[in-house]
Amino acid sequence: MRRRTLTVAHLFSLLFWVGVFLISASQTELGSLLEFKKGIQNDPLGKVQNSWIQSSVDPNSCPHSFYGVTCDQNGNVSSILLDNLGLVGDLKFSTLINLGKLTTLSLSGNSLSGRLVPALGSVTSLQHLDLSGNQFYGPIPDRINGLLSLNYLNLSSNNFTGGFPIEIRNLQQLKVIDLHSNELWGDIQGFFSQLGNIEHVDLSYNKFYGSLSMNWGNVSTWPTTLRYLNLSHNRLNGELFGNESVPKFLNLQVLDLGDNQLTGLIQSFRSLPSLHTLRLGHNQLFGPIPEELFQNLIPLEELDLSGNGFSGSITVINSTTLKALNLSSNSLSGSLPSSVGRSIVLDLSYNMFTGDISIMGTWESTLDILDLSSNELSGSIPSTLLPFQTFSTLIIRNNSLVGNLPHVLWNSPRLSKLDLSLNKLGGSIPPGLLSSTTLTNLNLSGNHFTGPIPFQGSHVNDLLSLPSYPPLESLDLSDNSLKGNLPSDVGNLGRIKILNLARNNLSGEIPGELSKLVELEHLDLCGNNFSGNIPDNLPSSLNFLNLSYNDLSGHVPNSLTNFPISSFRPGNGLLILPDNMLHQNDNPSPNGDGNGNGNGNGKHHNSKSNVRIAITVATIGATLMIAFVILAYYRAQVKDFHVRRFPCHANPDPPQTSLSYSNDHLLKSKSLSGQTQIISGETTATSSVIVPGRKSSPGSSPITDLSPRFVERSRSGRLDVDSPDRLIGELFFIDNSVAFTAEELSRAPAEVLGRSSHGTLYKATLDSGHMLSVKWLRVGLVKQKKEFAKEVKKIGSMIHPNIVPLRAYYWGPREQERLILADYIHGDNLALHLYETTPSRYSPLSLNQRLKVAVDVARALTYLHERGLPHGNLKPTNIILLSSNLDVRLTDYGLHRLMTPAGISEQILNLGALGYRAPELANTATKHVPTLKGDVYSFGVILMELLTRRSAGDIISGQSGAVDLTDWVRLCDQEGRGLDCIDRDIYSGEEEYSRGMDEMLAISIRCILPINGRPNMKQVFDAMSSISI
Repeated sequence: MRRRTLTVAHLFSLLFWVGVFLISASQTELGSLLEFKKGIQNDPLGKVQNSWIQSSVDPNSCPHSFYGVTCDQNGNVSSILLDNLGLVGDLKFSTLINLGKLTTLSLSGNSLSGRLVPALGSVTSLQHLDLSGNQFYGPIPDRINGLLSLNYLNLSSNNFTGGFPIEIRNLQQLKVIDLHSNELWGDIQGFFSQLGNIEHVDLSYNKFYGSLSMNWGNVSTWPTTLRYLNLSHNRLNGELFGNESVPKFLNLQVLDLGDNQLTGLIQSFRSLPSLHTLRLGHNQLFGPIPEELFQNLIPLEELDLSGNGFSGSITVINSTTLKALNLSSNSLSGSLPSSVGRSIVLDLSYNMFTGDISIMGTWESTLDILDLSSNELSGSIPSTLLPFQTFSTLIIRNNSLVGNLPHVLWNSPRLSKLDLSLNKLGGSIPPGLLSSTTLTNLNLSGNHFTGPIPFQGSHVNDLLSLPSYPPLESLDLSDNSLKGNLPSDVGNLGRIKILNLARNNLSGEIPGELSKLVELEHLDLCGNNFSGNIPDNLPSSLNFLNLSYNDLSGHVPNSLTNFPISSFRPGNGLLILPDNMLHQNDNPSPNGDGNGNGNGNGKHHNSKSNVRIAITVATIGATLMIAFVILAYYRAQVKDFHVRRFPCHANPDPPQTSLSYSNDHLLKSKSLSGQTQIISGETTATSSVIVPGRKSSPGSSPITDLSPRFVERSRSGRLDVDSPDRLIGELFFIDNSVAFTAEELSRAPAEVLGRSSHGTLYKATLDSGHMLSVKWLRVGLVKQKKEFAKEVKKIGSMIHPNIVPLRAYYWGPREQERLILADYIHGDNLALHLYETTPSRYSPLSLNQRLKVAVDVARALTYLHERGLPHGNLKPTNIILLSSNLDVRLTDYGLHRLMTPAGISEQILNLGALGYRAPELANTATKHVPTLKGDVYSFGVILMELLTRRSAGDIISGQSGAVDLTDWVRLCDQEGRGLDCIDRDIYSGEEEYSRGMDEMLAISIRCILPINGRPNMKQVFDAMSSISI
């Protein structure tokens, strides 16, 4: 009996001390969290400061009420998740060493700083550590090797420095290590020698060095588990993996070694059955390219070998998986391949390919973009239709092509850009080419074309099936031997913006019909034999004019006196120039009025000055002539130059002819992430169906009016809409890239993505699995059918890698049935990347990433502006970033052209409420329309948002009171403290980074200047592209 009493007593004693221990542990963990909180100096959302309060929790239990804190079943703190909260502070990680059961610590996407202390290695329970996208600095301590349970380590996009690897060979549970975008360095072989069963390694944008050619037999089994390896933008040298080493990477899917200093031959990759992305561009590799890369031995989808020294020939491309192939800027030679497989994007430019271009006639009809520029190709363009059926862009400039242009070029159903400049093509220009219904950009300059220019009027009977005039926007026929008059039918090119006919043998008078070209911005007629008077009413949209080296006479019209004298001289000896133009380059007289008109002394002084100026000009002219001859000789040697017959002034803003695209172009059927495009507001996960025929108030979505029957049926995934709810109107396709019926669209399951001033946006999935973005336009805001059809085709002709192309539109019998359809893009908008605070979703964009986004946006806007189309609704929610690589896609461009004046006013008003409207559009008493300079202003505001990570609608308190974003940035710059407004996530004390941020800030301020001082988008793009970080 006594023994039983003692046993019970011992049990109660044990329970007592266990309770005391647990209470003590809880109190210790609570104290650790409160000490950790002291390092947070700014919590803009109040998530930590308002919930991590000692008095709100039981000191003897786990603080469940602390935001981001989770406890296990025993009451111990198991995870701390504080991602993307905008937290600022200097953290002391030593405060966490008492959290003995902590498995997850994630602080990504904040502005936290501090050092990683060695004591963190004592938290041996830690499995997941994510500090990415902050400002932590200093070396990574060796004691991190003590985190034996760690399986995920992400320290990317910080300021960590010093040698790496530290000792990590004990981290055998590690599956993911991401250290990209830091200042870490170390021998790559030493790093590899310590890895265990790793699956994902990203060390890009660091300073790692060493060779990949090593004895892989001495490493563990990690190569067999590796799926993703990115070592790009480092300082690696030496050769690639040896042939005996490649088979070890059995499960590798992505290999990116671009932008290093790797040398040697490229070895066999046929033993990698899962490899779908291989990027080795911009290294120093050489030798032949293994044929296996172009066959079905490897399931490659993207291959980038550009910017190396590869040689040899490419005989055939048989791969059925390869979609994007970039072999540009190498030393490849021989004939073009006899087959290109199923490639969609193919860039073979800047090589030494020779042989007859007619081999293209045997190619499969899958290519969308082809660039063969700057090779040594010859022969005539094949007349076979097959390869031309799918082209949207064809560039074969700077080769030696001969012969006439085949009819397949103007019968190609999708061709929008054609550049055959700097060849030896001849004969007459076919009439059908200039009246093509798809061609927007045509460059035939620097050839041997003869005969008249075959402009012809538009003979269109159905505006809904053909454009009212050819869609041609840029035409360059300069440096040929064209003759005859400039036909009056040139006035039918109603969409033309760039017209270059310089250095031909054209004669006669300049036709007055040029006044009909209301969108014309660039006109170059120099070096011809035009005579007579200059038309009085040339378009007011002109910003470049060159009529020099002709035989014009009469007076310069008053409307053209703002152009410089170089627009009319030399040549045109009988042309009478206005006085202000004659003296525009003179220095003003000290006593005169600035035009050389003063007292006698002033005139005498000007006379002497004119003599000196004439001598100076003659000297400079002679020097320039010598330089010109030398340059002409040099460029003729490198075969990239055709001698001009007349010394006309160079084109300052030539038509865009170079190919610019991302390797992901047109690979849209492959989902790269599960994320969705969000246009405005919040997304909804509710599946639905597009159902017309129900009256709704302006701005409401047809989805909200669905009956329970339709909502219930939509849950099944496939929804057949019963009559009379079918789409029974007319469906018009912009091109042949997709095909479906209105009935198929009727039953397509749809998901609401967002709403805007134009209407409601849905994601619709067709029977084929192809996904579309469907914008259901609001009632009462759309133009009449004839104007709508014309304008939507204008918008649909915009094809560029950085914009989302329109594919079709639907016009129904009821007023509320107006739909426009585009490709669905997998990605999120820029606003979410900048301001979304959802934990663990977005890491802050680095400075390089923000610069890339800004350059992509500027490139897309330049393309639109060169074609006279303002975006009109530019804001971060209309800038989509692809999930895979943050490439930009612009949406909602040009939709104001479909709207009534009321719709346009509402769009501009909405833009103003968000902070992106240019001041000159703010007067509500005037009916404004979006302008090109208005886009520049909006871009400047977005650039400020990228730099500051503050929204355009923010009101910021400062010494001068509360101001908006643009005034705050301007004020900081005026006070010489521009860098004070830079987002701490990207601020760095390094000189090149500071210089880059200064340049971006200066461009943003120029963009929001008053309209007369604001640059155009081409100038902005050039300035952005010149920034190097």
